[in-house]
Amino acid sequence: MKTLWELMSWVSEKQRFETIGDYVEFAKYYLEFIETELQAELVAKNENNYRFFQYRRDGEYNITRPVNSELFFKLAEYESIAPDFEKILTNIRDIKDDEEARGKINNFIYTTQQTIGCALDALPSSKTNTSRKVNGDLFERLMQMIIRQLGFTIDSETLSVPVPKSVEKMNYQNDIEIKVEGEIVAIGSVKTSSKDRIDKIFLDKLMYNRLTNTDTPHFAIFLHDVQRAGKEPNYKTGQTFLTGHFKAYTIGLNPLDGVYYCDLRPIMKTDDLLKEHIKSLDYLLCEDVWKFV
Repeated sequence: MKTLWELMSWVSEKQRFETIGDYVEFAKYYLEFIETELQAELVAKNENNYRFFQYRRDGEYNITRPVNSELFFKLAEYESIAPDFEKILTNIRDIKDDEEARGKINNFIYTTQQTIGCALDALPSSKTNTSRKVNGDLFERLMQMIIRQLGFTIDSETLSVPVPKSVEKMNYQNDIEIKVEGEIVAIGSVKTSSKDRIDKIFLDKLMYNRLTNTDTPHFAIFLHDVQRAGKEPNYKTGQTFLTGHFKAYTIGLNPLDGVYYCDLRPIMKTDDLLKEHIKSLDYLLCEDVWKFV
């Protein structure tokens, strides 16, 4: 078993996450660690399915981000899926009609990324900004690998798009570009949460398609939209999803061609407009990405 110090050192080195297998290996060690080495596991006061892990002295008694216990696998279940995960991705359409299998893929990805985020939460508070950047970069890289494993050709690059009737150009830094014969057929944005980012994704679609005179699909992938709130001992969850902003941009500007979450907020399952535009990540992997191309 790895120590917390070893896990923190590992997760701080992005070069150690070069393959899907690297992510899976780290997740297994982290899940093994939290089975016996936590100070406590706290339950959110307002949403009982969310948990916070508290580390011992070796982690300065830090408390992690909220983790959805309905999605987050324990070690045994994670290990039961891990050996076949990449093979399942390669043949993902075989489980298109298997709701249980699709759910497990969604939850496996959620667990994999949340082990990274939670390990980073053990770092000192002085490294919060660095941790946030590392977590976001590693989630982006993981989703690139997963979509590539499906069999697609993808790129991640900064595009310079000419502005008509001008010598100026607009730069677009795309997390995922799905290409067919060298041409971009879909553009994806990957973020751990939509907080402070959702507006730009809608605007990027509008401006890119207007400047290029195309109708290129734009989609967004988010891990979750929940954060820790409150103070000890009354820790709770706070929602970072801006319902009004999302609806305003969808109705008043242009809808995105797909928005996908590993951890859907409850309102995304009950509100008619949100249900129409936001789905769980398995919909992208099993169905929608194939429609984009």
